[in-house]
Amino acid sequence: MSIHEKMRNDLSDKMIFEKAKEYALAYSDAADDMEAFPSKASQLLLKHFEEPMIEEGKSSMEILQMLNDYGAPNTVAQTGGRYYGFVNGGAVPVSLAAKWMADVWDQNGGLYNTSPINAKLESVCESWLKDIFDLPKETVAGFVSGTSTANLCALLAARYQLLKNLGWDINLDGLYGAPKLRILAHREVHASIKKTLVILGYGKNNIEWIPSDDQGRIVVDALPEIDSSCLILLQAGNANTGAFDDFKTVCTIANKYNAWVHIDGAFGLWAHASEKLKYLTQGIELASSWAVDGHKTLNTPYDLGIVMCRYPDAMISALQATGAYLVYSEYRDPILYTTEMSKRARAIDLWSTLSYLGKKGIDELVTGLYIRAKELESGLSKVGLTIVNDVVFNQVMVAYKGDAETKALLKYIQESGVCWLGGTTWDGRAAIRISVCSWKTNDEDIEKTIDVFREGIAFVNL
Repeated sequence: MSIHEKMRNDLSDKMIFEKAKEYALAYSDAADDMEAFPSKASQLLLKHFEEPMIEEGKSSMEILQMLNDYGAPNTVAQTGGRYYGFVNGGAVPVSLAAKWMADVWDQNGGLYNTSPINAKLESVCESWLKDIFDLPKETVAGFVSGTSTANLCALLAARYQLLKNLGWDINLDGLYGAPKLRILAHREVHASIKKTLVILGYGKNNIEWIPSDDQGRIVVDALPEIDSSCLILLQAGNANTGAFDDFKTVCTIANKYNAWVHIDGAFGLWAHASEKLKYLTQGIELASSWAVDGHKTLNTPYDLGIVMCRYPDAMISALQATGAYLVYSEYRDPILYTTEMSKRARAIDLWSTLSYLGKKGIDELVTGLYIRAKELESGLSKVGLTIVNDVVFNQVMVAYKGDAETKALLKYIQESGVCWLGGTTWDGRAAIRISVCSWKTNDEDIEKTIDVFREGIAFVNL
């Protein structure tokens, strides 16, 4: 049988799709009871994939069975309620179902002519996001893989516009001989921002580093003199503490001098959608660009990031794409708003999530993560842990006695399988970082998490 006949048979008899659905639904049913991180015994199963490339391909059923038997046990249970390791959200059920449909559609979301549905839903989501975040009406959005790429797109737009304001066209004349831009960032900006600055060739030693306070917020009084060559980087939600910068004050100063302010709001920007937490994001509408994830706080499936910019010309010019074969339409052509040309139709997932939740549901989801974090703060302090940060959003940092005890406690919890959380350092000391970011996290999950900390403390003290 030829490979083409083999594939046509798979497509026509539907058996492999039914089997994939069976495996997927079984996984979903078991997610709440799975180990939060694969055990060492599970990880040994990965050796089954270590085989030479074969001459005759495996059967479709054999491939799916291998993935189910050896792959599924080695997934991180971030769709359950006790994964707190990184800010990895769960998945709203309807958005996951929509992604399944979109995967079958297999759309290239780069142009209107390659996917009218994706282009339309990008336009709709762009409008809804401006409403949710109260952003200027001229704001445009691009839909990318995550906030790291969103930050890159925003900083490319910033560089284009700042140089244009200084009389330099980077698209025509490149960087050689260009006016020097000043990059201002505080010490606690996310690793994604530091990575992006290096990719763009600025170099860490050329950044004007500004002090951060004890919660990782920019010290506004330490801002240097601002001018029109400045790109200022702020943060909505510190990855350790969850703290938010003073957007209103910094943006007001920057706008007087025609500087550019970018806000990295990977998980924290969604606080603006919560009536209870909106105070944290006061002044975000005054910035020049913003980056936020769907797959964190909003709980869309992976991967989905969003870049938003109030200067459409800067974004389109910086991310331009030309080619005789590119057929642009009278509608939205998504490649003009991202670094990608071929891309996944991410707007389908996002539209499904926003449409399902509505403003009230988003508020409830975002506020709920904060409430769970406060429950952990209260419960963990009662079992003898030091709460290192001010819990203002979904991040809780704890420590136990000295660094050795904190690290031993972390190791015990990670190996328990009950929940998974990560280690970090803060103010020179070891700490445990808990990110509450799944809609599934409930009272039972919180109780189990506190219980395993209590057991871990007893173990450390043996």
